[in-house]
Amino acid sequence: MLTASIGFAAVLLLVFLRMPIAFAMGLVGIVGYALETSPRAAVSMGGRLIIDTAQDYGLSVVPLFILMGLFVNKGGLSRELYQVSYVFLGHLRGGLAMATIVACGGFSAICGSSLATAATMSKVAMPQMRKFGYSDGLSTASIAAGGTLGILIPPSVILVIYGLLTETSIGKLFIAGVVPGIIGILFYLAAVRYTVFRNPASGPAGERSDWRARLAALKDVWAVLALFVLVIGGLYGLFDFAPLNLTFSPTEAAGMGATGAFLIALSRRALTFAAVREVLFETAHTAASLFAVLIGAWIFSNFVNRVGLPEGLIAMVTGWGVSPMLVMLMILGIYIVLGCVFESLSMLLLTVPVFFPLVTSLGFDPVWFGIVVVVVTEISLITPPVGLNVFVLKGVVQDVSTATIFAGVTPFWIVDILRLALLVFVPWLVLVLPNSM
Repeated sequence: MLTASIGFAAVLLLVFLRMPIAFAMGLVGIVGYALETSPRAAVSMGGRLIIDTAQDYGLSVVPLFILMGLFVNKGGLSRELYQVSYVFLGHLRGGLAMATIVACGGFSAICGSSLATAATMSKVAMPQMRKFGYSDGLSTASIAAGGTLGILIPPSVILVIYGLLTETSIGKLFIAGVVPGIIGILFYLAAVRYTVFRNPASGPAGERSDWRARLAALKDVWAVLALFVLVIGGLYGLFDFAPLNLTFSPTEAAGMGATGAFLIALSRRALTFAAVREVLFETAHTAASLFAVLIGAWIFSNFVNRVGLPEGLIAMVTGWGVSPMLVMLMILGIYIVLGCVFESLSMLLLTVPVFFPLVTSLGFDPVWFGIVVVVVTEISLITPPVGLNVFVLKGVVQDVSTATIFAGVTPFWIVDILRLALLVFVPWLVLVLPNSM
């Protein structure tokens, strides 16, 4: 336990000294493993992990989902989703902020990335909210909070990585994220209503659309629905009937989604050779960054497993004689604190290999734990001082201060805590769909 604690402290120190998290975890893992065994064994372990990661067919699902999200972005589907939400909700007080959150939820279902969702929707929604006199705090907060849905509503890259780390069914994780995602949208809508109740001037009502405009807007989102049905429907056997008899694996679903997104963007004449090259380079860059963090996390995980940290934690918790739920609440408290200084993926990769054996030994469902971890990770995206969605938004809307965004996002952060408590104490909400599949 002491050796592992020193290792964690070393990782935190290196991160605070601005070393990339992938190199910090990898370096501490290699050095720690070498001290426990031998330098030759440590180098062999690191090299084997790098080769195994590069050759792992299951990991191909990650760049494919990233590619799908980038093609969706190029195809301009975010604008259609926002328009549909706007014509149904825009006439309400705070309706444009509500429309933004609903559109973020829809875009998340075909994008899978919180940062991409926040960056994309800020360009679509921010001009409209400013046009109708919305406060900068409510406008930016609804985009930053709505963007967090990108890592929960399927398909989600972070759920894929959790599934690969813990050998948990990706299909069950995807379907388990649906109900918590819908609850998240409803809670965020409540946060908007609370904000405009306290300050009506922060979210004045927009124009009311007639049903002809609403039906016309619905026709424009067929591509979004078709792509979602293709990916999720294929994954869960929607096409498993004669003569098709098709059921996709997660990797096949990601490949079909990337192909479908490419064809949609191509049909809208949104692609040029330069645009395709840009998408491919960005996919390669993002995937390489994720794989570097993943390799570093696996090296560090091998080190903490070598020194017996998971077994030590289990023995310590058993010796305390406390209830499993109290242990879970302590773990979630650690996640919330770490979320103040770590970005979401790094936090997940650093902690899941340590906490997962403890959680499963206490009898908790691995699918439930995965969703709870992702919800905590969502909270970290809007938690000061390192709320990545806030800083992404700040980069797009440079004339709004970071303090204004964090102040506006406070009601959304509070309802996120309430949603987390609901999912923790009512696990049926998470498990009802995967258990019925």
